[in-house]
Amino acid sequence: MARLTTWFMTTGEAGFRSQARGLAERLSDDPRELVVGLRFPWSRLPVALTPNPFALLDPARERPAPPWPDLLITCGRRTAALSMAIRRASQGRTLTVHVQDPLARPDGFDLIIAMKHDAVEGPNVMKVATALHAVTPETLAEAADLWRERLRPSPEPLAGVLIGGPTSGKTFPIAAFVAALTRLRQGGARLAIAPSRRTPPPLIAAIETAFAGDAGVFIWDRQSDNPYLGVLAVADRLVVTSDSVSMISEALATGHPVDVFGEPQNARHAGFLQTLVEDGLIAPFTGGPASPRDTRPVDATDFAAQAVRRLLEARTGMVL
Repeated sequence: MARLTTWFMTTGEAGFRSQARGLAERLSDDPRELVVGLRFPWSRLPVALTPNPFALLDPARERPAPPWPDLLITCGRRTAALSMAIRRASQGRTLTVHVQDPLARPDGFDLIIAMKHDAVEGPNVMKVATALHAVTPETLAEAADLWRERLRPSPEPLAGVLIGGPTSGKTFPIAAFVAALTRLRQGGARLAIAPSRRTPPPLIAAIETAFAGDAGVFIWDRQSDNPYLGVLAVADRLVVTSDSVSMISEALATGHPVDVFGEPQNARHAGFLQTLVEDGLIAPFTGGPASPRDTRPVDATDFAAQAVRRLLEARTGMVL
Protein backbone atom coordinates (compact mmCIF):
# COMPACT_ATOMS: atom_id res chain seq x y z
CA MET A 1 0.00 0.00 0.00
CA ALA A 2 1.37 3.41 -0.99
CA ARG A 3 2.22 5.89 1.75
CA LEU A 4 -0.79 8.16 2.07
CA THR A 5 -1.34 10.83 4.70
CA THR A 6 -4.96 10.51 5.77
CA TRP A 7 -7.09 12.35 8.32
CA PHE A 8 -10.58 11.44 9.36
CA MET A 9 -12.43 14.18 11.14
CA THR A 10 -15.71 14.18 13.07
CA THR A 11 -17.28 15.91 16.04
CA GLY A 12 -16.95 12.69 18.04
CA GLU A 13 -20.43 11.14 17.72
CA ALA A 14 -20.06 7.37 17.63
CA GLY A 15 -22.01 6.80 14.42
CA PHE A 16 -20.13 9.49 12.48
CA ARG A 17 -16.79 8.34 13.88
CA SER A 18 -17.45 4.72 12.87
CA GLN A 19 -18.26 5.70 9.29
CA ALA A 20 -15.27 8.00 8.81
CA ARG A 21 -12.86 5.63 10.53
CA GLY A 22 -14.16 2.64 8.59
CA LEU A 23 -13.45 4.32 5.26
CA ALA A 24 -10.10 5.73 6.39
CA GLU A 25 -8.85 2.33 7.55
CA ARG A 26 -9.67 0.76 4.17
CA LEU A 27 -7.37 3.30 2.54
CA SER A 28 -4.51 3.93 4.97
CA ASP A 29 -2.51 1.94 7.51
CA ASP A 30 -2.27 4.81 10.00
CA PRO A 31 -5.00 7.41 9.54
CA ARG A 32 -5.04 10.31 11.98
CA GLU A 33 -8.27 11.01 13.85
CA LEU A 34 -9.27 14.58 14.69
CA VAL A 35 -12.24 15.45 16.89
CA VAL A 36 -13.25 18.97 16.03
CA GLY A 37 -16.07 21.42 16.56
CA LEU A 38 -17.17 25.00 16.06
CA ARG A 39 -18.16 27.36 18.83
CA PHE A 40 -21.84 27.99 19.50
CA PRO A 41 -23.87 29.32 17.70
CA TRP A 42 -21.87 28.51 14.54
CA SER A 43 -21.99 24.82 15.40
CA ARG A 44 -25.74 25.00 14.76
CA LEU A 45 -25.75 27.23 11.69
CA PRO A 46 -25.77 26.15 8.02
CA VAL A 47 -22.44 25.76 6.27
CA ALA A 48 -23.12 28.84 4.15
CA LEU A 49 -23.06 30.97 7.32
CA THR A 50 -19.59 29.76 8.42
CA PRO A 51 -17.30 31.03 5.63
CA ASN A 52 -14.18 31.09 7.88
CA PRO A 53 -14.48 28.11 10.24
CA PHE A 54 -10.79 28.28 11.27
CA ALA A 55 -11.69 31.43 13.23
CA LEU A 56 -14.67 29.74 14.87
CA LEU A 57 -13.10 26.55 16.22
CA ASP A 58 -14.08 25.24 19.63
CA PRO A 59 -10.91 25.66 21.75
CA ALA A 60 -11.75 22.48 23.68
CA ARG A 61 -11.43 20.40 20.50
CA GLU A 62 -8.52 19.67 18.17
CA ARG A 63 -7.35 22.36 15.77
CA PRO A 64 -6.54 21.26 12.20
CA ALA A 65 -3.35 22.86 10.90
CA PRO A 66 -0.92 22.35 8.00
CA PRO A 67 0.77 20.38 6.63
CA TRP A 68 -2.53 19.29 5.12
CA PRO A 69 -3.06 15.60 4.37
CA ASP A 70 -3.35 13.91 1.00
CA LEU A 71 -6.82 12.70 1.97
CA LEU A 72 -9.39 14.18 4.34
CA ILE A 73 -12.50 12.18 5.26
CA THR A 74 -15.27 13.93 7.17
CA CYS A 75 -18.69 12.78 8.29
CA GLY A 76 -21.70 14.72 9.47
CA ARG A 77 -22.99 18.19 8.67
CA ARG A 78 -20.96 19.90 11.40
CA THR A 79 -17.60 19.02 9.81
CA ALA A 80 -18.58 20.09 6.29
CA ALA A 81 -17.45 23.72 6.63
CA LEU A 82 -14.01 22.67 7.89
CA SER A 83 -13.60 20.19 5.05
CA MET A 84 -14.32 22.91 2.51
CA ALA A 85 -11.94 25.30 4.28
CA ILE A 86 -9.08 22.77 4.28
CA ARG A 87 -9.66 22.09 0.59
CA ARG A 88 -9.26 25.81 -0.09
CA ALA A 89 -6.27 26.19 2.25
CA SER A 90 -4.46 23.28 0.59
CA GLN A 91 -5.14 24.87 -2.82
CA GLY A 92 -6.92 21.70 -3.85
CA ARG A 93 -4.04 19.35 -3.01
CA THR A 94 -6.04 17.63 -0.26
CA LEU A 95 -8.67 15.28 -1.65
CA THR A 96 -11.80 15.88 0.43
CA VAL A 97 -14.37 13.11 0.88
CA HIS A 98 -17.51 13.83 2.86
CA VAL A 99 -19.73 11.03 4.15
CA GLN A 100 -23.49 11.77 4.32
CA ASP A 101 -25.33 14.76 2.91
CA PRO A 102 -23.30 17.84 3.92
CA LEU A 103 -26.29 20.14 3.42
CA ALA A 104 -23.93 22.33 1.44
CA ARG A 105 -22.98 22.85 -2.20
CA PRO A 106 -21.64 19.54 -3.55
CA ASP A 107 -18.92 21.30 -5.56
CA GLY A 108 -17.22 22.24 -2.29
CA PHE A 109 -15.94 18.65 -2.00
CA ASP A 110 -14.11 16.23 -4.27
CA LEU A 111 -16.48 13.38 -3.43
CA ILE A 112 -19.65 13.01 -1.40
CA ILE A 113 -20.76 9.54 -0.28
CA ALA A 114 -24.44 9.78 0.56
CA MET A 115 -27.24 7.35 1.28
CA LYS A 116 -29.70 6.49 -1.48
CA HIS A 117 -32.46 8.35 0.33
CA ASP A 118 -30.43 11.57 0.72
CA ALA A 119 -31.48 14.54 -1.41
CA VAL A 120 -27.97 15.66 -2.43
CA GLU A 121 -27.17 15.19 -6.13
CA GLY A 122 -24.26 16.01 -8.42
CA PRO A 123 -21.53 14.55 -10.63
CA ASN A 124 -19.28 14.08 -7.58
CA VAL A 125 -21.98 12.39 -5.46
CA MET A 126 -22.13 8.62 -5.12
CA LYS A 127 -25.08 6.91 -3.45
CA VAL A 128 -24.83 3.81 -1.25
CA ALA A 129 -27.54 1.61 0.25
CA THR A 130 -25.94 1.15 3.68
CA ALA A 131 -23.85 3.23 6.03
CA LEU A 132 -20.06 2.96 6.01
CA HIS A 133 -18.45 1.15 8.93
CA ALA A 134 -15.32 -0.56 10.26
CA VAL A 135 -16.62 -4.16 10.23
CA THR A 136 -14.46 -6.33 7.95
CA PRO A 137 -14.05 -10.08 7.41
CA GLU A 138 -10.85 -9.84 9.45
CA THR A 139 -12.51 -8.18 12.46
CA LEU A 140 -15.35 -10.70 12.31
CA ALA A 141 -12.91 -13.64 12.23
CA GLU A 142 -11.07 -12.28 15.27
CA ALA A 143 -14.34 -11.75 17.14
CA ALA A 144 -15.53 -15.24 16.28
CA ASP A 145 -12.40 -16.72 17.85
CA LEU A 146 -12.95 -14.69 21.02
CA TRP A 147 -16.69 -15.25 21.44
CA ARG A 148 -17.71 -18.54 19.83
CA GLU A 149 -17.47 -20.67 22.96
CA ARG A 150 -19.18 -18.09 25.16
CA LEU A 151 -22.08 -17.31 22.82
CA ARG A 152 -22.81 -20.70 21.31
CA PRO A 153 -21.64 -23.52 23.55
CA SER A 154 -24.08 -25.97 21.90
CA PRO A 155 -25.06 -26.69 18.28
CA GLU A 156 -28.54 -25.13 18.32
CA PRO A 157 -29.04 -22.24 15.88
CA LEU A 158 -28.11 -18.88 17.36
CA ALA A 159 -30.00 -15.63 16.82
CA GLY A 160 -28.09 -12.46 17.60
CA VAL A 161 -30.24 -9.58 18.86
CA LEU A 162 -28.82 -6.05 18.60
CA ILE A 163 -30.83 -3.42 20.44
CA GLY A 164 -30.46 0.34 20.13
CA GLY A 165 -32.89 2.80 21.61
CA PRO A 166 -35.68 5.09 20.47
CA THR A 167 -34.85 8.54 19.21
CA SER A 168 -36.20 11.64 20.89
CA GLY A 169 -39.98 11.70 21.15
CA LYS A 170 -40.40 8.04 20.22
CA THR A 171 -41.47 5.13 22.41
CA PHE A 172 -40.35 1.53 22.04
CA PRO A 173 -43.00 -1.24 21.85
CA ILE A 174 -41.49 -3.32 24.64
CA ALA A 175 -44.26 -5.92 24.98
CA ALA A 176 -44.38 -6.65 21.24
CA PHE A 177 -40.60 -7.01 21.03
CA VAL A 178 -40.35 -9.33 24.03
CA ALA A 179 -43.23 -11.43 22.65
CA ALA A 180 -41.43 -11.78 19.31
CA LEU A 181 -38.18 -12.80 21.04
CA THR A 182 -40.13 -15.34 23.09
CA ARG A 183 -41.56 -16.88 19.91
CA LEU A 184 -38.08 -17.06 18.45
CA ARG A 185 -36.76 -18.82 21.54
CA GLN A 186 -39.70 -21.22 21.62
CA GLY A 187 -38.87 -22.10 18.01
CA GLY A 188 -35.58 -23.61 19.17
CA ALA A 189 -33.08 -20.80 18.70
CA ARG A 190 -30.57 -19.76 21.32
CA LEU A 191 -30.43 -15.99 21.80
CA ALA A 192 -27.43 -13.70 22.22
CA ILE A 193 -28.84 -10.30 23.16
CA ALA A 194 -26.64 -7.20 23.05
CA PRO A 195 -28.33 -4.01 24.24
CA SER A 196 -26.49 -0.75 23.65
CA ARG A 197 -25.73 1.94 26.19
CA ARG A 198 -28.78 3.88 25.04
CA THR A 199 -31.23 0.98 25.36
CA PRO A 200 -34.01 2.00 27.80
CA PRO A 201 -33.68 0.27 31.19
CA PRO A 202 -37.37 -0.83 31.16
CA LEU A 203 -36.72 -2.75 27.93
CA ILE A 204 -33.68 -4.51 29.40
CA ALA A 205 -35.63 -5.32 32.56
CA ALA A 206 -38.50 -6.82 30.53
CA ILE A 207 -36.09 -9.02 28.57
CA GLU A 208 -34.31 -10.17 31.73
CA THR A 209 -37.65 -11.04 33.34
CA ALA A 210 -38.90 -12.93 30.28
CA PHE A 211 -35.79 -15.10 30.07
CA ALA A 212 -34.83 -15.38 33.74
CA GLY A 213 -33.08 -18.68 34.40
CA ASP A 214 -32.92 -19.65 30.71
CA ALA A 215 -29.42 -20.94 30.02
CA GLY A 216 -30.09 -20.68 26.29
CA VAL A 217 -30.27 -16.89 26.41
CA PHE A 218 -27.20 -14.67 26.80
CA ILE A 219 -27.93 -11.05 27.79
CA TRP A 220 -25.04 -8.62 27.95
CA ASP A 221 -24.87 -6.84 31.31
CA ARG A 222 -23.36 -3.69 29.74
CA GLN A 223 -20.52 -3.91 32.28
CA SER A 224 -18.34 -6.77 31.02
CA ASP A 225 -16.62 -6.99 27.61
CA ASN A 226 -18.93 -5.84 24.84
CA PRO A 227 -19.99 -8.87 22.75
CA TYR A 228 -21.27 -6.80 19.83
CA LEU A 229 -18.72 -7.95 17.24
CA GLY A 230 -18.95 -11.50 18.57
CA VAL A 231 -22.71 -11.53 18.05
CA LEU A 232 -22.24 -10.28 14.48
CA ALA A 233 -19.61 -12.93 13.85
CA VAL A 234 -21.12 -16.13 15.25
CA ALA A 235 -24.92 -15.78 14.98
CA ASP A 236 -26.82 -17.66 12.28
CA ARG A 237 -29.29 -14.80 11.90
CA LEU A 238 -29.47 -11.26 13.24
CA VAL A 239 -32.31 -9.21 14.67
CA VAL A 240 -31.70 -5.45 14.81
CA THR A 241 -33.94 -2.66 16.10
CA SER A 242 -34.96 -0.18 13.42
CA ASP A 243 -33.49 2.93 15.07
CA SER A 244 -29.86 2.32 14.14
CA VAL A 245 -28.75 2.73 10.53
CA SER A 246 -25.21 1.82 11.61
CA MET A 247 -26.14 -1.47 13.32
CA ILE A 248 -28.32 -2.57 10.41
CA SER A 249 -25.53 -1.76 7.96
CA GLU A 250 -22.95 -3.66 10.01
CA ALA A 251 -25.29 -6.65 10.32
CA LEU A 252 -25.71 -6.78 6.55
CA ALA A 253 -21.92 -6.93 6.13
CA THR A 254 -21.85 -10.34 7.85
CA GLY A 255 -23.80 -12.30 5.24
CA HIS A 256 -26.30 -13.53 7.86
CA PRO A 257 -30.05 -13.01 7.35
CA VAL A 258 -31.07 -9.71 8.94
CA ASP A 259 -34.52 -8.98 10.36
CA VAL A 260 -35.48 -5.53 11.62
CA PHE A 261 -37.93 -4.78 14.42
CA GLY A 262 -39.79 -1.53 14.89
CA GLU A 263 -41.13 1.39 12.93
CA PRO A 264 -38.93 3.99 11.22
CA GLN A 265 -37.81 6.74 13.56
CA ASN A 266 -38.15 9.49 10.95
CA ALA A 267 -38.51 10.06 7.22
CA ARG A 268 -34.83 9.37 6.51
CA HIS A 269 -34.96 6.09 8.40
CA ALA A 270 -38.10 5.17 6.49
CA GLY A 271 -36.30 5.72 3.18
CA PHE A 272 -33.31 3.67 4.32
CA LEU A 273 -35.43 0.72 5.46
CA GLN A 274 -37.68 0.81 2.41
CA THR A 275 -34.67 0.61 0.08
CA LEU A 276 -33.36 -2.46 1.91
CA VAL A 277 -36.77 -4.16 1.88
CA GLU A 278 -37.18 -3.50 -1.84
CA ASP A 279 -33.68 -4.88 -2.49
CA GLY A 280 -34.59 -8.06 -0.57
CA LEU A 281 -31.91 -7.51 2.05
CA ILE A 282 -34.01 -7.25 5.22
CA ALA A 283 -37.40 -8.42 6.47
CA PRO A 284 -39.60 -7.40 9.41
CA PHE A 285 -38.96 -9.36 12.59
CA THR A 286 -41.98 -11.17 13.99
CA GLY A 287 -40.33 -14.05 15.84
CA GLY A 288 -40.90 -16.60 13.09
CA PRO A 289 -38.33 -18.40 10.93
CA ALA A 290 -36.04 -16.29 8.77
CA SER A 291 -37.46 -15.84 5.28
CA PRO A 292 -35.35 -16.81 2.24
CA ARG A 293 -33.35 -13.90 0.85
CA ASP A 294 -30.04 -12.86 -0.65
CA THR A 295 -27.51 -13.16 2.16
CA ARG A 296 -24.35 -12.16 0.35
CA PRO A 297 -22.44 -9.63 2.49
CA VAL A 298 -23.35 -6.04 1.67
CA ASP A 299 -20.43 -3.68 2.27
CA ALA A 300 -20.77 -0.14 0.96
CA THR A 301 -17.46 0.77 2.62
CA ASP A 302 -15.40 -1.26 0.14
CA PHE A 303 -17.41 0.22 -2.73
CA ALA A 304 -16.70 3.73 -1.44
CA ALA A 305 -13.02 2.98 -0.87
CA GLN A 306 -12.65 1.86 -4.48
CA ALA A 307 -14.08 5.18 -5.68
CA VAL A 308 -11.66 7.13 -3.48
CA ARG A 309 -8.72 5.05 -4.75
CA ARG A 310 -9.62 5.89 -8.34
CA LEU A 311 -9.69 9.61 -7.54
CA LEU A 312 -6.37 9.46 -5.71
CA GLU A 313 -4.72 7.52 -8.52
CA ALA A 314 -5.99 10.00 -11.10
CA ARG A 315 -4.76 12.98 -9.07
CA THR A 316 -1.51 11.75 -7.53
CA GLY A 317 -0.54 8.62 -9.41
CA MET A 318 -0.61 6.69 -6.12
CA VAL A 319 -1.61 3.06 -6.57
CA LEU A 320 -3.32 1.94 -3.37
